[in-house]
Amino acid sequence: MEFELSTSPGSHDASPDRSEAERQALFLGLLLRDAPAVEYERPVLRARSDGADAKTIAALENAKLAALRVRSVLRDRQRRESELSALFETANDLAGMRSLDQVLRAIVERARRLLGTDVAYLTLSDPEAGDTYMRVTSGSVSATFQRLRLAPGKGLGGLVASTSLPYVTANYFADPRFEHAENIDHGVREEGLVAILGVPLRMNGRRVGVLFAANRRERPFAHSEVALLSSLATHAAIAIDNANLIDDTRRALDELHVVNERLQRHTASVERSADAHDRFTDLVLSGGGVREVAAAVAEVLGGTVRIHDRVSDTSVTASPEGTAGEFAPGGDPLAEGDEALAEAARASLAGGRAVSVGEAWVATAAAGTEPLGTLVLYGVELDGIDQRVLERAAMVTALLLLIRRSVSETEHRVRGDLLNELLEVPARDPESLRQRAALLHTDLDAPHVLVVAEAPGGDPQRLRSAAAFAAETTGGLAAVRGGRLVLALPGTDPSDTGRRVTAELTTAVNGPVTAGLAGPTRGPESFRSAFTEAVRCLQTLRALGRTGDTATTDDLGFSGLLLSRDRDVPGFVATTLGPLLEYDAERGTLLVRTLRAYFAAGGNLSRAKDDLHVHVNTVAQRLERIGRLIGEDWQRPDRALELQLALHLHGLLDKGVDLLGDQAVDGNEDG
Repeated sequence: MEFELSTSPGSHDASPDRSEAERQALFLGLLLRDAPAVEYERPVLRARSDGADAKTIAALENAKLAALRVRSVLRDRQRRESELSALFETANDLAGMRSLDQVLRAIVERARRLLGTDVAYLTLSDPEAGDTYMRVTSGSVSATFQRLRLAPGKGLGGLVASTSLPYVTANYFADPRFEHAENIDHGVREEGLVAILGVPLRMNGRRVGVLFAANRRERPFAHSEVALLSSLATHAAIAIDNANLIDDTRRALDELHVVNERLQRHTASVERSADAHDRFTDLVLSGGGVREVAAAVAEVLGGTVRIHDRVSDTSVTASPEGTAGEFAPGGDPLAEGDEALAEAARASLAGGRAVSVGEAWVATAAAGTEPLGTLVLYGVELDGIDQRVLERAAMVTALLLLIRRSVSETEHRVRGDLLNELLEVPARDPESLRQRAALLHTDLDAPHVLVVAEAPGGDPQRLRSAAAFAAETTGGLAAVRGGRLVLALPGTDPSDTGRRVTAELTTAVNGPVTAGLAGPTRGPESFRSAFTEAVRCLQTLRALGRTGDTATTDDLGFSGLLLSRDRDVPGFVATTLGPLLEYDAERGTLLVRTLRAYFAAGGNLSRAKDDLHVHVNTVAQRLERIGRLIGEDWQRPDRALELQLALHLHGLLDKGVDLLGDQAVDGNEDG
């Protein structure tokens, strides 16, 4: 049977003569084009208006109801398919997320979009506080709401969290099923929420939070919406669990990385410690010194190391680039005003361990309770093993200093014995003395300067140590004789050599050192006479009150002339009166005669002018010129005495008196 399927408003779709099949086809057409529900009433209304019988109208009503049911089922299935598609899409999106914050925000955004609500939010449980707190929101405008905390059983969220069941309310403030709390109600009211749906978040049987969807007007949430949000909450719980696992894994990897780095540093420290142990052992066995220890510590640990030898009061500094220089007198890092370093050194001595102070590490090299030296390491941070390396370096330094002190004391004693024998009367066999000196790398036939020094206010031990160091480093000799320090140092200039070593001694004792100087010597036989002359110079300096000064006989003027065994009378006269003698010789003046007359008149100008037969102004003018030639202090008592002695000796030389006889005799004796 042929018929026309038409669902247009003007068609005679409800005529009485239509068959059952035609009526069904009519409603199927409406279903196919997804017509609105109101169009399903038109066939029934038209049949009634056309006068169809009751049976026909009843058949149309039945067909209409069946079509509407089919339409509803199709709509439900479409919605379900859409929801399932959205859930699958959500699950896929969540599976690709690695950050927990990213996962939570995606869950809330998707819940708001799927349910079409004004606001969606998620709370998480706080095991320590025993409540839940707002974690993520979407669509929220209230800061108070975003900071809410929900006590157990309080509000809709508290009820969901405590029962692990979904709850829905069309009007939050009018719902008596849950206990209202002032802070929660205030936050909900400020956000303007009315209808709220909450479903639990469960993870491995544990309640971890609540997922909410809410509207700012009354709205009854359907069972399908509750089921949809619950499904989303299930996916969310799985995603949260995965994100937590990823975070835990990341933290575990970070911890493993940290542990690995620590293990690598520990391994490197152990290797450095083993390397340092081997190097220190080799240093001791090969006869190395503190300088080599400093270089080894700087290379193994890095940074800059400074080792101070308290015995000889010398220091050496080394860095990874190399040793900064040889040992130099002084330079104690603890004597440079840093009380923190000094306190650290005392603590290291007491505890036997390296001590950290600021950016430095301090370790004391000690023999028992006696500090022998100090190691200060700058610029590096040490772990436990590296500290042991620095402490082991301090032990090796102490051992080397003890060995060196023992050897040095023996050598100094031998050097002192040799010098004392050179100064004895009668002198020992010169050849034997030369042989013994050669063993000490000293040449007695080379010129030497004799220095006899004393420092009444200084530390005798530091003075002797500094003198021994000076003698050892220059190939000289040092001894203590008659309570005075005696040095015989290679050199030809007594003044230069003496002043240099006296300056070093002054620095060592931190006080004035007075020294008499003599020399140079001419073989082993001349050491005794040079020593005697140096002693006389020292005694003269003391008598003149010139503490802290140094002098040779030449430096002492006429006093030196009287003390010197080699009396150079012409030289003394030339040194004292030279400018006047030259002036008289060049210009034919009488300055020397005027000076002699002035002293003879007791400094009286009138008597002097009578002796010279000139005007008193002429005498004054000549004396003024004398002052310009020999110095304005010529009338000072000691200068005046030197000038009078020189004038007297000059007169004797002019008369042909032999003033060198004793010198010739002494020279023959020396020869």
